[in-house]
Amino acid sequence: LVYAVLKGRARQAVLDLIHREREGESIDRTLIKNILDIYITMGMNSMECYEGDFEGQLLNTTAEYYRGKAVKWIQEDSCPEYMIKAEECLKQEEERVNNYLHQSSKPKLLKQVETELLAEHRQALLEKENSGCRSLLRDDKTDDLARMFRLFNRIPSGLEPVATMFKSHIEGEGMKLVRDVTFAVEEKKGKESGRPSRDSGSGHEQKFVRDVIELHDKYMQYVTTCFSNSPLFHRALKDAFESFCNKNVAGSSAADLFANFCDNLLKKGGSEKLSDEAIEETLEKVVKLLAYISDKDLFAEFYRKKLARRLLFDKSASDEHEQTILSRLKQQCGAQFTSKMEGMVTDLQLAREKQREFEEWVGEHEKQVGIDMGVQVLTTGFWPTYKATDLALPEEMAEGVRVFLSSPKEEMEFYEDTTKHRRLSWIYTLGTCLVKANFDTRVSELTLSTLQAAVLLAFNNGEELTYEEIKDRLNLQDDDIARCLHSLACAKYKILIKEPDDKKINKSDKFRVNAKFTDRMKRIKVPLPPVDEKRKVIEDVDKDRRYAIDAAVVRTMKSRKRMQHQQLVLEVCQQLQRMFKPDIRLIKKRIEDLIGREYLERDQDNKNIYNYLA
Repeated sequence: LVYAVLKGRARQAVLDLIHREREGESIDRTLIKNILDIYITMGMNSMECYEGDFEGQLLNTTAEYYRGKAVKWIQEDSCPEYMIKAEECLKQEEERVNNYLHQSSKPKLLKQVETELLAEHRQALLEKENSGCRSLLRDDKTDDLARMFRLFNRIPSGLEPVATMFKSHIEGEGMKLVRDVTFAVEEKKGKESGRPSRDSGSGHEQKFVRDVIELHDKYMQYVTTCFSNSPLFHRALKDAFESFCNKNVAGSSAADLFANFCDNLLKKGGSEKLSDEAIEETLEKVVKLLAYISDKDLFAEFYRKKLARRLLFDKSASDEHEQTILSRLKQQCGAQFTSKMEGMVTDLQLAREKQREFEEWVGEHEKQVGIDMGVQVLTTGFWPTYKATDLALPEEMAEGVRVFLSSPKEEMEFYEDTTKHRRLSWIYTLGTCLVKANFDTRVSELTLSTLQAAVLLAFNNGEELTYEEIKDRLNLQDDDIARCLHSLACAKYKILIKEPDDKKINKSDKFRVNAKFTDRMKRIKVPLPPVDEKRKVIEDVDKDRRYAIDAAVVRTMKSRKRMQHQQLVLEVCQQLQRMFKPDIRLIKKRIEDLIGREYLERDQDNKNIYNYLA
């Protein structure tokens, strides 16, 4: 009877005390706890009286109280200040439950606070001018971002807009890097117009990759520390990097830039002067970033070309680093991705063994090669395809080749005696020569390509030769002859004198040795004009992609026998997306080609269905 009469007045008294405590007053918590125990006791082992006669009103007054506070704070406070107050309120309500409310009230009470302080004002809070989520990201306010994550993680779908803003912010930062490097490269090209530059903009492009690595490090740190390794934020980071890492940067793809960056790290004399540990760490980060590039096959081909040059010209700074990145690439992209590259490294070791054997064999058989000669015997399948030229070698070089290979006059030859059933193709475009040149004033040593050396040796008798005479003697094509003559007569080192004296090579030109040539350096490297290999790499990759699509279509149809067009395209895309993002139009074209070659046929009743032809 006492309870029935007083429960309403007691409830109001308790609610008033709770309100006063929320406003900062000290109250008798033990008294409130004893009163609330009566509500629980009157339930006779159930929570009916506590929930019906007290808790319902408590939740209503709590919602009303924080609704008013939220309206006031959202107008007066910045986003970080608001969040500090919200977090403090949630902490106080938890203490309230622990001190005198029943534990069953905790989730209900906190839900009211979360709804009124966070859910109702989420958008306004996140988009607050000069202090919202974007501002916190821009100003690197990591503590406030961590608080934002903790608070909005409490409400349903509360983190999705935060993750969207995070993704948008990273995209903006990434696109700024793309714009900056594009502008810098264009500006540099403008200044160098008329002066061909081998690596126009390469310094800016190297810096771009370095900046992308730093950007990834920074925001990965945000994901792990501020956002507690949340999968939602990992996904946002991935989507953001995929969006700008696959943009063209100053006319180059990210695959090309990443391959160049690795080459610069791994070759001797690269611009990146780092310790071994720093190189290892940087390579690991580059391989991680590779996950965001859709054209991984394009990276593989660019990287393979660069690796081949490092290995063939002994430009690699460390075999250990080469092995490290290959093992990381294998781990990330699969064994097929690196099989040819690993084959190249092994192949070169075998080639060195073969060269040592040749040198020992020459010593034992007292062969007079006439020149110091090194031959790298390589397996065609592992290496990129190179242009083979049918060069008519000068006698000095031809003798060495005859000794290495076979000659009817000889009773025993090195290569054919040790290796059966293999045919050698000589790639003279990759060769280098050290030529001693006797000028009037001094003797110089010239480091040349095999083709350049062959051109200069044609002038050994001191005669004047025309363009056509040089071409006939060496049996070379016009573009090869023109490049060699340009490097020797029109570039920095004018070893040949050209008539007429201009910068362009014509078929009517005449050439003679510049006997008065001199230079402060005793050993001079004469570079050939650069060849743009980018187009050839892209063409090779496009060809490989066509084969990969054909194989995926046939493999899928062979297992299914009969499939709808859309389903087939979807499955092929899923199979290939690990290496590249297939173009739907190209898949359609390859399916038509396979139908023409009678691997598949269209169903007679439904043209949208394909049947496999065994």
